[in-house]
Amino acid sequence: MPSFSKSSLVNAPLADLARWHLNPGALRRLVPPWSGARVLENPPQLVDGALVRLEVPVPPLRRREWVSRIEGVEPGRRFTDVQVSGPFRVWEHHHAFLDGDDPRTSRIQDQLRYELREPPPVSMIARRIVDAQLVRMFQWRHRRTRNDLQLLGETNWLQGTVLVGGGSGLVGTALRDLLEVAGCTVRRLVRRRADRERGEFEWDPSKGVIDESALQGVDAVVNLSGAGIADQRWSEARKQLIVDSRIDSTGLLARSIAALDGPRPALVSASAIGYYGNRPEGRCDESEPPGEGFLARTCVEWEEACRPASDAGARVAQLRIGVVLAFAGGALAKLHRPVSLGLGGPIGDGRQGMSWIALDDLVGVIAHALFDDRYAGPINCVAPHPLSNGAFMKTLGSVMRRPAVLPLPAAMARLAFGEMAQEALIEGVYAEPARLEQLGYRFLFPELRQSLSFELGLPGAPSASP
Repeated sequence: MPSFSKSSLVNAPLADLARWHLNPGALRRLVPPWSGARVLENPPQLVDGALVRLEVPVPPLRRREWVSRIEGVEPGRRFTDVQVSGPFRVWEHHHAFLDGDDPRTSRIQDQLRYELREPPPVSMIARRIVDAQLVRMFQWRHRRTRNDLQLLGETNWLQGTVLVGGGSGLVGTALRDLLEVAGCTVRRLVRRRADRERGEFEWDPSKGVIDESALQGVDAVVNLSGAGIADQRWSEARKQLIVDSRIDSTGLLARSIAALDGPRPALVSASAIGYYGNRPEGRCDESEPPGEGFLARTCVEWEEACRPASDAGARVAQLRIGVVLAFAGGALAKLHRPVSLGLGGPIGDGRQGMSWIALDDLVGVIAHALFDDRYAGPINCVAPHPLSNGAFMKTLGSVMRRPAVLPLPAAMARLAFGEMAQEALIEGVYAEPARLEQLGYRFLFPELRQSLSFELGLPGAPSASP
């Protein structure tokens, strides 16, 4: 019967490694976005007999439910999941947590036995495909585990209650999963009918309405709400929605925090590096004044909407977020397909700055900002090494082993995307994380190649010149 094993040293004590894995929420952190799998049901506790349900893709175009049973749980040491029904004839996955080289380290060990359903000779081809995917998947899973344990170790496992606005988006979902794995109580603001058993509370920022009980006993509030900047062409109505969705939600939370009696929770509010406008030359730190244009004006109003909370004495951190790199959404999701077909390349002259940040690092910055009183005021959420758009596309093509040399002329971009193309695609800024570096934040992905390889589940490739 085919088998697979993967072992990695982790810079965290054995107790922390086991604690992370034995939290059922860790499963969502361990599903690579590029795998196409989706968690349908997670048991509240990893105990013998608990069932896990996933939905997984089955080539060529089907999806199938995969049900596994948890067995052999030894708290702090090991557990096994065994397929009850799913794509394999047999699947046994043994998770073990071992002592490391010293008390500050530990080792994660995954061992699998599986048997395919396909008969020979199809099974021989399928096995090679499965083995390659297992290597790809477990490299990713072990890196994600190390990332989370580093963040949680630095933040003392984020104990507290957090209220999240915009929690269903790309960043909000990743943040909620990390907070829940850490053991935080996560409350979520929703616009539909709330399910209190799931920690949901209703709000309607456009009407200035919020369930005030959502803020009772909360240690920190994070707001990630806002209509997508580059999701569609900008009409006047779309631009107004982009502004209102940010100002209304942020202002409502800031006023609600200000109205509280007693100690007030911190407010961590999203903003964007669009604050600086178009800066084709030089680097921008947080001391730079705002630029010009629609996005810059929007960011200024967005940050100003936090003022009621800060005036009332609450700590406010305004995160000026760069291009977030994630397979599941944002710029990378849009660029992945054309580059994979050899159709990618720089936009315009390719000289505009692309200040980027890995999704895990953005979630890490937010995690620090929630409970660390030093995180206050404007903070550039970008990696230390911004690149030009041309260098970014060249690196992406290199990681994907595809050419990325077909430019999208500025005129064509404007024709295709209208006004949005100028500010969101053709212009840019070279922002640097001066405040994060002062605070001592340790980037998980300081280099673009590392981040792209991780998000795409691909091995690294030779460096591309900037």
